[in-house]
Amino acid sequence: MNAQGLPPPAESPRSEEPRAESPREGNLQAPDRQPIGWRQADYYDPAAVDAELARVFDICHGCRRCVNLCQAFPTLFDLVDESPTMEVDGVAPEDYGKVADQCYLCDLCAETKCPYLPPHPWAVDFPHLMLRTKAARFKARHPPWRHRLITSTDAVFGTLARRGVSAVANAAAATPALRRAGEALSGLHRDAPLPPFAARPAAKRVPATVADDSPAQATAPAGGAVRPTTGKVGIYLTCYGNHSCPEVVEDLVAVLRHNGVHVQLVEGARCCGMPKLELGDLDRVAAAAEANLPAFAAAVDDGCDLMAVVPSCVLMYRQEVPLLLPESDVARRVGAAFFDPFEYLMLRHKAGLLRTDFNHGLGKVAYQAACHQRVQNIGMKTRDFLALVDGTEVVAIDRCSGHDGTYGTRLGTYDNAMRIARPVAGRVRQAKADRFGSDCPMAGRFVAHAVGEGLAAEHPISMARTAYGI
Repeated sequence: MNAQGLPPPAESPRSEEPRAESPREGNLQAPDRQPIGWRQADYYDPAAVDAELARVFDICHGCRRCVNLCQAFPTLFDLVDESPTMEVDGVAPEDYGKVADQCYLCDLCAETKCPYLPPHPWAVDFPHLMLRTKAARFKARHPPWRHRLITSTDAVFGTLARRGVSAVANAAAATPALRRAGEALSGLHRDAPLPPFAARPAAKRVPATVADDSPAQATAPAGGAVRPTTGKVGIYLTCYGNHSCPEVVEDLVAVLRHNGVHVQLVEGARCCGMPKLELGDLDRVAAAAEANLPAFAAAVDDGCDLMAVVPSCVLMYRQEVPLLLPESDVARRVGAAFFDPFEYLMLRHKAGLLRTDFNHGLGKVAYQAACHQRVQNIGMKTRDFLALVDGTEVVAIDRCSGHDGTYGTRLGTYDNAMRIARPVAGRVRQAKADRFGSDCPMAGRFVAHAVGEGLAAEHPISMARTAYGI
């Protein structure tokens, strides 16, 4: 008898046959995102895609822990629950695409929620499967030209810059009658906030090199996962940073230089390819990467770490491009050199190289942590930096803004984007903060739009410059 007065359990019968390992419920190992097999013959095969969708959807149906992340999962679960069998086998395969339509590839489900991501034997990578679905559809039938246009950021921004019509474009975007008239033509929802176009891009505001005669001061890794920094940064302007928020690029340069970091612009780099990734146009994503990688590699060879003011662009080269081009040593080397701005500053702080002589408190700051920053698994470094400023209280909001690339601007998805943004907007109102911002300029602008009340979003790097008084 044991302590509970029960007989000991009977021994399991021994078998000479090896026992199959039962699938684990959940996974305690670090996520292991696998290369994207977009060059394999069956990657775009409709039957193969549908078979994998059915397999993964059945696992998601039995789990449902991602239901509150975005509209993709409620769409899937509604399809299942309203089917004749109330199982995935009751959902018509032609409806599978409705789920992919609602996925904007934020990666949060894979990186923060899913217990079945590799190395789990079920090997569920929901965003990569949605990407495959989008890519197969793109190959089979090109999406409407208006979707291709609004994801061609180099062409749109470049045309406006060359023709000097930024003021006209901004005025048109702010004119309700023109927005209503252009809604059907452009596919942009009449109420969606659109990016502003600057008269002078960052490339014309910031010198190609900003440094002094002192040597760049590197940091050595302190052990564990701490990354070294060279003390010299190559800034990737990005199409958005260059043309829509050049003042944020200027603020980043000022903050880095105040902390003794040498700065230069990465010249010749174009769009990161994230908008085309969202569309499933993987050939153009790869072409953009292959055009950009030599410019980034040259900066790395010159001793630079790499950085951008838009988290999506950092994520593209830190994660997505190496997975798209797994055979490329250059892609891996460039990806390893990319940093989030506040990740970089806090690494310098750990090494005793960050100036904390702040001159101005920021009051109460409501801070939305952007999805594409969260999935880089660096922690809330922006919050930690702002908390160093005396007279500053940070209220962190780690929920999706709803903007998510073109999702928050398109006619068919704007209303869903606003539903996703409303809880964040409610948290911002509840905070009654003196300032509001997000590391993603697009996310910040969309949340401010959802809040209304004349709220303006401010990039945290601009707040840092204010705190320094520089």
